[in-house]
Amino acid sequence: MKWTASLLTFVLVCLAGAGAAQNPPARNPVEGNADAIRSGMGMFRARCADCHGIDARGIRSPDLTQVWASGRTDEGLFKTLRNGIPNTEMPAVGPRVSDEEIWKILAYLRTLAAPAPTDPPRGNAENGERLFRVHCSSCHRVNGRGGRFGPDLSRVGIARAGDSVERQIRGALEGFRPGFEPVTLTTRSGQQIHGVKKNEDLFSVQIMDTRERIQGYLKGDMREVKDDKQSAMPAFGPEKLSESDVNDLWRYLSTLRGFDPEVPPK
Repeated sequence: MKWTASLLTFVLVCLAGAGAAQNPPARNPVEGNADAIRSGMGMFRARCADCHGIDARGIRSPDLTQVWASGRTDEGLFKTLRNGIPNTEMPAVGPRVSDEEIWKILAYLRTLAAPAPTDPPRGNAENGERLFRVHCSSCHRVNGRGGRFGPDLSRVGIARAGDSVERQIRGALEGFRPGFEPVTLTTRSGQQIHGVKKNEDLFSVQIMDTRERIQGYLKGDMREVKDDKQSAMPAFGPEKLSESDVNDLWRYLSTLRGFDPEVPPK
């Protein structure tokens, strides 16, 4: 009976903790607390700065000094850190990170928050959508429409920094997302098969080819399986997309919100 009672108590405590994580307070309980801010700064620099920058202004991932000005809330940001953002590079912080630690990180970020911008955003989203259909939709999907050869971009506007996306459009190499690493297979007869890698083990590799067919191959049947250094995405120089075009394209992508309920529509 004692063991049963102890087990029941443990389960109830776990359920209470899960409920607290799913229903955080609307306002950060440690906002303005100097000790919490100092602790949050250390955690941010250790866990977040690689993507968001030591100053939180974004490297590969978005500028976090603008999140409150864009309409995000303490509660929504807490849920984003706790749960991550599906189909993006933003992971969940993990079960070992306590709610208090998340609030401390947010308390620190609040001290870096910039006021709402007074200048209108650059670019024309309507023209950007047209440019996306012409140049991007054969490989990338947004909101369930488009190709599958490249990553889904339905949430790229809230998952990546604008400068990072522009560099990739122009042809910069910044690493490949899992499931989209470019690969070339060379058969014994010399035929080359280009695609992106979906799965691999010691004996086989599964790829999606440029016709979006997923095929599996035995490495022993291949002359060579080579990881490519060059992205499968073509570079769009100024002769293909002007600076104004890139601004329009980014403006369109930045309006997309995918299915994250914590990000209000604009």
